[in-house]
Amino acid sequence: MIPASLRTLLDDTDGQRRAEWHGRDIWLANETWGELVVSLQGAQVLHYFPAPDAAQAAGALPNAPETARAASALPNAPETARTADALPNAPEAARAASALPNAPEAARAAGALPTDAAEAPEGMAAGGWLWVTPTPQDPPGAIRGGIPLCWPWFADEHIADESADRSGPLHGPARKAAWRLDAVDEHEEGVELHLSPESRLHSQLTPRAVIQANANRLHVELITEHTGETPVKMSGALHTYLAVADAFGCRLEGLPGARYLDKLAGFAEREQQGELGVRGALDRIYHSNAELTLDDGNRRLRIARQGSDSAVVWHPGDDALPADTPAEVGRHFLCVEAANTRLDPVWLVPGAQHLLGTTLSRADEA
Repeated sequence: MIPASLRTLLDDTDGQRRAEWHGRDIWLANETWGELVVSLQGAQVLHYFPAPDAAQAAGALPNAPETARAASALPNAPETARTADALPNAPEAARAASALPNAPEAARAAGALPTDAAEAPEGMAAGGWLWVTPTPQDPPGAIRGGIPLCWPWFADEHIADESADRSGPLHGPARKAAWRLDAVDEHEEGVELHLSPESRLHSQLTPRAVIQANANRLHVELITEHTGETPVKMSGALHTYLAVADAFGCRLEGLPGARYLDKLAGFAEREQQGELGVRGALDRIYHSNAELTLDDGNRRLRIARQGSDSAVVWHPGDDALPADTPAEVGRHFLCVEAANTRLDPVWLVPGAQHLLGTTLSRADEA
């Protein structure tokens, strides 16, 4: 679920291009395999939407990854399908194509919609695996949503903070910094982006990001290289905001028996009993490298992590939403993060590298 303004930019994109969104330089792809949006502030993935299999098989045009949207884009499509947006009484299939309220179960099962479009609040557009707030902060403020890069420390634990009084920004400088797009490698199945910061963010550590997207998965890597002379202790996270029908109706599978720190209870250490059902505010750091599955009732997503023994699960709850998150959209995200935290900090020696990664895919696929 993304802001309608971002949806408009995607609908106006045929292939790949650069554009401006809320004062940020963004890169967009709208291809037969699906959609991807990356902000060059923070090298932050804002949107990923794989094309349903039916749309690919039908040879959907680049600006139509959804089955019915493809129909409205084809020159020879039936008139009712091409004009689905304009006709309130368009046939059911055409309305599904435009992501209107009666989107069918098949489209949701294919990963086309995270929730019924009827539930998408004003100013938002249904579709996609990630959530972005419709009211982002002005630059240089961080963008809430997508996959922010928390580096070289996580939260307010200033492990690698080099400031004199350790007063660096929450989650480190990477998510607000300007990044350059170093390379875009294209192929029929998808795309791979390589990014690096425009200026140095740490005297000894150098990060770079790799983003891979195709019709089956989204994979993000944050690679840190030690280019200095003394060992450095660091942490970090890929702070993934997943789009869900209702955060408090979600089930996260894969954590039974895992120990965790409950940040809402003063970092009390506890053990997960059974699968995790999200029913309210939570902020937990699980000591686990297990593959997870998120089920929001409409879709099941597999979440794999690399170089991470911490899984952070967070939702602030209805009464503590951040200032940049309107109440009407606050239930439509759940953060499930690949992280290195106080439970598994990383020590890097000169010349060493560390890779922190996360991979999202449909749970019903091998």
